[in-house]
Amino acid sequence: MKGYRKILIAVNGSKEVLVNGLKLAQDEKCWVTVVKVIPPNEGDLDLVGVKNIEDVLNSNCKREIAEMNSIADTEGALIKTRLEEGDIHRKIVEVA
Repeated sequence: MKGYRKILIAVNGSKEVLVNGLKLAQDEKCWVTVVKVIPPNEGDLDLVGVKNIEDVLNSNCKREIAEMNSIADTEGALIKTRLEEGDIHRKIVEVA
């Protein structure tokens, strides 16, 4: 795979995806962008007692981004993280 300068790693919650992508990027000495795509929130969760669903979703996403950065630090890699909302397949292609 010589010649690649940038790698996009689309994570799905599996730590192995990120770790393996980072190892490949280090071998190739590439820039790394990590993207996590969440489906759009179209439901009404007031019925289950959740008052501010955006805060709940954002806190979970912030925790996931912190975990991705922690894994990258452990692997000795610098990454750029992106959090996107929408159709998963389309957003990954848009970011790429």
